[in-house]
Amino acid sequence: MYRIGIGHDTHRLEPGNGLWIGGLQIPHSQSAVGHSDADVLLHAITDAVLGAAALGDIGELFSNTDPKNKDRSSSEMLVIAFDKVRNAGWSIVNMDCIVFTEKPKILPHREHIRLHIADLLAIESSQVWLKAKTGECVGPIGEERAIAAECVVLLETTEASNKR
Repeated sequence: MYRIGIGHDTHRLEPGNGLWIGGLQIPHSQSAVGHSDADVLLHAITDAVLGAAALGDIGELFSNTDPKNKDRSSSEMLVIAFDKVRNAGWSIVNMDCIVFTEKPKILPHREHIRLHIADLLAIESSQVWLKAKTGECVGPIGEERAIAAECVVLLETTEASNKR
């Protein structure tokens, strides 16, 4: 059996010292505002895998009112969430992700991000794809007031758990 999940996240930008994108800190003159490290890409992936497995969402698992989640690593949150998904009998077939940002450019960092995500999820980097889109100087993305990400993931049941 297969399941598809979609995840989305958006964060406001403010002057700062870089962005967390896909578990890597990317040099930039702005930072994303959030309770955790505000990594929009890992948040979208976390929601996609949890949603595909019908196991909730990132806000349920990591409440932004819980002090222990303040400045928490999104890499850590993804690993915890995916452990729940794996324990429920699911594995990742592939994921396709988009980061929406005018700047910084994602292409120079894409391979490192893909490798980091694959490492976090113990999958091959060929199962992770990443692209970026600008806002063409329009709206919150194009005016560099926000950054967003989306992810679509395909899960399949593992042989050990084919009960769904």
